[in-house]
Amino acid sequence: MATNHIARINDDIQRVLADRLRQVKDPRVQQGDLVSVVRTETTGDLRYCKVYLSVLGDVNEKEFKKGLKSCGGWLRHELGSALSLRYTPELIFELDHSIEHGAHINDLLRQLDVPEENGDPEKDTGE
Repeated sequence: MATNHIARINDDIQRVLADRLRQVKDPRVQQGDLVSVVRTETTGDLRYCKVYLSVLGDVNEKEFKKGLKSCGGWLRHELGSALSLRYTPELIFELDHSIEHGAHINDLLRQLDVPEENGDPEKDTGE
């Protein structure tokens, strides 16, 4: 479990990266409709930070990751400028598919043919 200090740093990193990702001009990164930072996990020594990203829309994951890797140095520099930390963590990008997975499950649930209950529950039990 992250300490309060690390949790605050994670929130700050998430906020700064979300802002700076909109400024990236690489078309490989901007290929989705919406890129959002879902969460960040920083190690206790502030050397590494895993950044979980969610992309809405069609995206080529391989090209997207290459684009993120190429602009990772610039993002790290911007992060160091915005936050005063002892070490600016090395950024490790991961794609998070939880939003897509949740939307898929929601679609599956909508497709189920379940009759709705419109009556009084006591009528169904025969009492």
